[in-house]
Amino acid sequence: MVTLSIPDMSCGHCKSAVEAAILKLDPDASVVVDMDRRRAEVVSTEPVQAIINALEAVGFPAKTA
Repeated sequence: MVTLSIPDMSCGHCKSAVEAAILKLDPDASVVVDMDRRRAEVVSTEPVQAIINALEAVGFPAKTA
């Protein structure tokens, strides 16, 4: 599991976009988004950098928390 800090995530639409970007990369991933802390916990077989790249591609820069 990796925890990502996603500071630009601020609304329900943002949450949906983050989840969709990760699930498009890995349909079997588990994604739990914490809007209050602006973080996402991700369990995936994809490399962390690939997940970060997918989020950046949809406008949500992220880094490991």
